[in-house]
Amino acid sequence: MKLLIADDEIKIREVIREYGKLYGYEVFEASDGEEAIHMVEKNDFSCVILDIMMPNLDGYTACKNIKKIKNVPVIILSARQDEEDKLYAFDLGIDDYVTKPFSPKELMARVKVVIERSGLKSNKEKDSYSYQGISLDVAAHVVTVDGQLIHLTNKEFDLLKYFLQNPNIVISRNTLLENIWGYDFYGVDRTVDTHIKMLRKNLGPYGALIKTIRGEGYKFDQV
Repeated sequence: MKLLIADDEIKIREVIREYGKLYGYEVFEASDGEEAIHMVEKNDFSCVILDIMMPNLDGYTACKNIKKIKNVPVIILSARQDEEDKLYAFDLGIDDYVTKPFSPKELMARVKVVIERSGLKSNKEKDSYSYQGISLDVAAHVVTVDGQLIHLTNKEFDLLKYFLQNPNIVISRNTLLENIWGYDFYGVDRTVDTHIKMLRKNLGPYGALIKTIRGEGYKFDQV
């Protein structure tokens, strides 16, 4: 799922980008309202996060235009804490209002809520996934390769599902540790590498679809 963060503060965008990746989102960035509008015109975002005070075009005006273009959830992220500002923003049709300083984890939780409330479905909610000769059935916990049942450990199964949910995106080892092993797991990068090595082996000719991106992590290639 794609998120857009529009804020003229680079550090704010960096924090949201990194946390967005941890939660499985593909994050795009805009430095002002005009750029945000152009990006919404060209992309289908699951949620847009807007600062109010930005150069060229403020968040209020950007929100008005974005809502005219597409029915996408909008969260205002601003240092303005006055009730009048919040009420005006909600009158424009925003879905939530978060004040700075903010908790990145809380922001991600709010993003999830507004996306679910909007009725947009994440590809993570699918019952099955397939690509080329790979088929994965979530409910039955079954994976087949070219029609042949293969045995995967629970972690290998979860890794494959996560890759199928997030194709063509470079995913860091830390992101995989967070999403597959959980926030309380104190593992190392080698844990991920070992499981991916075994997953590649079990996928046979399709193991090569899992690419190693040097210094970054892994990517599941889908054409």
